[in-house]
Amino acid sequence: MKDLDISLLDESTLAFRTRVRAFLRQALPPEIRAAGETERMDLDKEDQRRWHKILRAEGLACAGWPASHGGPGLTDAERYVLERELALAAAPRPMLYGVTMLGPLLIAHGSHEQQACYLPPILEGDVFWCQGFSETNAGSDLASLQCSARADGDTYIINGHKMWTSEGHIADWMFGLFRTATADRKQEGITLLLLDMKSPGVSVRPIQTFDGTGIEINQVFFDGVRVPSSQRIGSEGAGWAIAKDLLAAERFGNAEVSRSLASLDRLRRFCNRSPRNGGRLIDDPHVARRLAELQVALRSVERTELRFLMQGGDALGAEAALLKLRGTEVQNEILTAAADLVGPAIAYHIDDLAAPAGPVAPPEGRYALRSHFNYRKTMIYGGTNEVQRNILVKAVLQL
Repeated sequence: MKDLDISLLDESTLAFRTRVRAFLRQALPPEIRAAGETERMDLDKEDQRRWHKILRAEGLACAGWPASHGGPGLTDAERYVLERELALAAAPRPMLYGVTMLGPLLIAHGSHEQQACYLPPILEGDVFWCQGFSETNAGSDLASLQCSARADGDTYIINGHKMWTSEGHIADWMFGLFRTATADRKQEGITLLLLDMKSPGVSVRPIQTFDGTGIEINQVFFDGVRVPSSQRIGSEGAGWAIAKDLLAAERFGNAEVSRSLASLDRLRRFCNRSPRNGGRLIDDPHVARRLAELQVALRSVERTELRFLMQGGDALGAEAALLKLRGTEVQNEILTAAADLVGPAIAYHIDDLAAPAGPVAPPEGRYALRSHFNYRKTMIYGGTNEVQRNILVKAVLQL
């Protein structure tokens, strides 16, 4: 499952892959790798910063940024290979909100002054960002958001709240959508603002999730928070149009094929090692069939992703919904299989993160149940999979 068809890679890209593999073997700290082996998405702030700075020193941070803004200027194929090798090595994801979301958004829509102010601290891993989009009753139907930003001279005054704000408890800054006017179409009158999370009137209330992995998401409340108009991206009321570009890119990335390949590989290793009735789990024909079906399903998503990539992933529009839809479905099918096959072996350890791995609870499986519960969210955020189906019907099939 690990290797791409090398016929898809030219000599330069193959050489880049060799370089990345050697770098990861030498530079990825074992304790950070261990977090990736257990499917964790909630790596703490200092470990995220530490890993980002290691990537930065190697010239691999902010992989999607052009060289003109400090990025490595990788080709689409090199970016794909880098993400794949990071996933297969159990290396952490990039600092998602600053590196993958806000950075490209600023490069595309920010002023020269905004780019000069906000991009360098992201590039160096010094400033953490969170995304303030979803609200109560405005998650999948994001355009229904009501958190208001009222213009007052050269500032905006924000009142209301945001919901499900990932990493809001550790973020230094937020980029968010706020309602600056009412209009006939709810997509109008929405503005994109940047704000310092230490601003007077901002309060963060963490949400403990069912899987018990620690704090990852939050509610954020705004009580008369003042934001200078210089921190507005684009013109007032243009927030929805700008956000659509970001949401399309998010859907493309949410397929997480490389991470799912790594998850399935870990599950297969577990089944090859775990005893069952004098044999191994993999010797059970029902288990072997299930793993084979998952492999076929994941390969189909991978091929679709590669086809879109060759067409130019940056230009991908509504078709990105297909990757988000099927990619997250298969991801959850893999983690459900892990919960079914590994869960009984680790049930004893479910409330004891410090429990040592033993013969019935190897690193590949100890957190299967937690991951099964945690990753249900991938079929919801970025637009639920029901929303993705509507996008495909309307914008692609034009029905």
